[in-house]
Amino acid sequence: MERVQGIGGVFLRAKDRAALAKWYGDHLGLKIEDWFGAVIPWADQDGADKAMTVWSAFAPETDYFGDAGQQVMINFRVKDLHAMLAQLRGGGVEVLDKVEESEFGRFGWVVDCEGNRIELWEPPS
Repeated sequence: MERVQGIGGVFLRAKDRAALAKWYGDHLGLKIEDWFGAVIPWADQDGADKAMTVWSAFAPETDYFGDAGQQVMINFRVKDLHAMLAQLRGGGVEVLDKVEESEFGRFGWVVDCEGNRIELWEPPS
């Protein structure tokens, strides 16, 4: 059975991306990049970087989240995107047909039972 491996990202729809990103930088110590987001590395017990989580503010008019009323989208890391999407389709879950592949890995999207779009990410090997 395919399972989520971790959280790859948390994305927020923001009225003012710069102000929201600054708030997270000033108050939570995120190192905000030019794209209004931050990469948060996670280290194992030996201190070696094993994975990362991305936090990012998106423009209020973004269609990346799907429904305009959805304020937050979570990105979950998976081991095998195609196997996970097939498993979810088999379970009756709404799976978007589009799969994106880039140097950052493979991305697919599903919709939960309340209509929230969720991003699934298979990091590059």
